[in-house]
Amino acid sequence: MSASKTRPSVPENYLLVSAIAPQSTALLTVLGKRVVDAGCNLLEARVSMLGQEVCALLLSNGSWDAIAKFESALARLAREEQISLTSRRTTSRELSGTTLPYAVEVIAADQSGVLYQLADFFARRNVTVENLSSSRYRAAQTGADMFSAQITIGIPVTTHISALRDDFLEFCDTLNLDAILEPIKG
Repeated sequence: MSASKTRPSVPENYLLVSAIAPQSTALLTVLGKRVVDAGCNLLEARVSMLGQEVCALLLSNGSWDAIAKFESALARLAREEQISLTSRRTTSRELSGTTLPYAVEVIAADQSGVLYQLADFFARRNVTVENLSSSRYRAAQTGADMFSAQITIGIPVTTHISALRDDFLEFCDTLNLDAILEPIKG
């Protein structure tokens, strides 16, 4: 008996969508319906309220014709609704195994440019920002304007972790930031 033949893998087609709409819009529902109606699959989604707007990032996949149908539905949606849309075809993310996942948390008195300075610190060391969420809030106890950031980073495996941590803590001390940098487990 011969071994069973395997089908050649069909390349998957991906569409990345960025959308902004008034906060009264059920944006994920509106976009999710278009994904399903086109015969695509919703792989990842990020939704956030920023100012008076709701913002969404979606990654969907499907056959080439399903992706084309989804793109057409998005074009119609942009014309008919108060939704700003941008889409781009992309490919699946390759996991190279060349970076180590670390979590960074920063809390400090709010100050101009702090998010840029954090991003610049990591970029100068070839550390990738994989995910970032930041906000400004007023401390309930004192009324002070505060800054908070939660960041997932990818540190190149060739980086000396202890030296990076020391540099990061010195950087944070200079800016008066309270921060941690620790490996993501599991």
